[in-house]
Amino acid sequence: QVQLVESGGGLVQAGGSLRLSCAASGLTFSTYPMDWFRQAPGKEREFVAAITGSGGFTLYGDSVKGRFTISRDNAKSTVYLQMNNLKPEDTAVYYCAAARKYSGSYSEDKYHYWGQGTQVTVSS
Repeated sequence: QVQLVESGGGLVQAGGSLRLSCAASGLTFSTYPMDWFRQAPGKEREFVAAITGSGGFTLYGDSVKGRFTISRDNAKSTVYLQMNNLKPEDTAVYYCAAARKYSGSYSEDKYHYWGQGTQVTVSS
């Protein structure tokens, strides 16, 4: 049984930082590109970041470029999202997902598996 469990969300002031983690089990983690995507209330899901299975290449959504960093530790089957200089518009539920392909966009059919999400709230 595949599980992706996100953690690290919370409430932070604008300009602050958070580090999200996503622990995977039940899959050969290193063979999957991994994504983070997010969904704010009343909005569509938005691509945030992607990383190849080896961790050698990354992609970011335009709204987070230069502020967020995706990384992974295949020995720990964990993917991370370091979020710096957070803005109120970053408030959303953040999901990690194991992708069918490495790309810089979100689509409904892109993912094999995804987690339950973790809430990030940025106050102004």
